[in-house]
Amino acid sequence: MNPIDPALATSLCGIRLRNPVIAAAGAFGYGVEFEKQVDLGALGGLVVKGLSREPIAGNPAPRLLETEAGMINSVGLQNIGARAFAREKLPALARLGAAVFANVFGYATEDYVEVVRILEDHEGLAGYELNVSCPNTQHGGIYFSSDPALTSEVVSAVKRVARRPVMVKLSPNVSAIEPLALAAESSGADAISLVNTFIALAIDPHTRRPRIGAGFGGLSGPAIKPIALRLVCQAARAVKIPVVGLGGIATGEDAAEFLIAGATAVEVGTALFWDPRAALRIAAELGGFLRREKVASVSQLVGTIQL
Repeated sequence: MNPIDPALATSLCGIRLRNPVIAAAGAFGYGVEFEKQVDLGALGGLVVKGLSREPIAGNPAPRLLETEAGMINSVGLQNIGARAFAREKLPALARLGAAVFANVFGYATEDYVEVVRILEDHEGLAGYELNVSCPNTQHGGIYFSSDPALTSEVVSAVKRVARRPVMVKLSPNVSAIEPLALAAESSGADAISLVNTFIALAIDPHTRRPRIGAGFGGLSGPAIKPIALRLVCQAARAVKIPVVGLGGIATGEDAAEFLIAGATAVEVGTALFWDPRAALRIAAELGGFLRREKVASVSQLVGTIQL
């Protein structure tokens, strides 16, 4: 296990993290698949891939496409379901020493609630991350993430059954991020994370068809970083609860920028597809940045942007 750098130690919603760099949902599967490649206990934390009430097969292939400065994905939230995760994956995860967050999604408020109910009966999780970038089938397909009232509804319902901290992952595909951030906060969210991917399209000009099997997909990676930074900054200035920033982080200085913008911690996703150890490298680079800048603690960077 990598030695702990005390300058990087932080906390999120009362959860102690050895560093502020967390592996994002989907980047490490359920976590246990990578335990031979990566010292998961040395990560700041780990968010497992999205969990639903029942298993989901996902979207047709191809599901991933490398772009000039990132990646488009349309996996379709494929997963084994919350019960199978709790039975087959969580016991092994609990032994790895990482702060593990379960990413939760659904297509109705009761779906989110039921997944959390299932997971509440099991040990090994530090908290939950609610993916609200899903259409609410009971409200004509309106996305939870685009309507403050729907965001508030699902967060309030989950908070009534969750003993662990609840973080809400916000979508960037909205006209203004502040109303959604405030809706999550006022409904009891312990933190928010942003941004999720941007809706994107890639076309094969020879076949004139999309390059992704499902048509549209989610753009992530370095291409989205400047926009993600702006949204994190705006959200952090609007709420008092912690903000976790993500979107194109590939280096320690990238992570520092998100912290300066107002994030308490960061998540790394796309970079892990190229290098499964990227989160550990980014944390080490962030430690080097602190030393060069003569900053004693990572918390001293948070929200120090001069606007």
